[in-house]
Amino acid sequence: MLLACIQGCWDRYTAADYSKAFKAAAVKFKGQRWAHIVYLDDWQLGTPEIEPIVQELVTWCLHNGLVLTAQVYCPHSVKRYQLDKMIIEQTLTFERRVYADEQHAFNWLAEQGFAVENASLKRCS
Repeated sequence: MLLACIQGCWDRYTAADYSKAFKAAAVKFKGQRWAHIVYLDDWQLGTPEIEPIVQELVTWCLHNGLVLTAQVYCPHSVKRYQLDKMIIEQTLTFERRVYADEQHAFNWLAEQGFAVENASLKRCS
C-alpha cells in the first residue's frame, strides 16, 4: 500500500516532481498488485498543464500493478471535476473510490485485501 498526502496549488513542475517521486516509491511494488490511498483535503487544485502529467502517471500505475485507489477529501465539486478529468474511475482491473473520511477508505481497502496495521495519516504535515 502506498499512502500519499497532496498539498497546495499544483503547476506542471509540481506535478512532474510528484510523478517522479511517486514512481520511485511505487517501483518496489513492481510485479505485485498494490493499492493507493491519497489525502486531498489540503490540495488546492492545479493548472490545466498538470492534467496530462497526472494522466501519464495513472497509466504508468495501471501498467505496474495498481488495482485500487482511495481518495480522501471533504466533498468538493470542483476538486472532484478536475480529479475525474485526470483519473479514471474503473477498469476491469482497477477501481477508484472517493471517501470523506479515512476510516471508510481504509475499511474498503481492507475488505479488498489491503489491510493496514496503522491505518491513519491523520493530517498532512
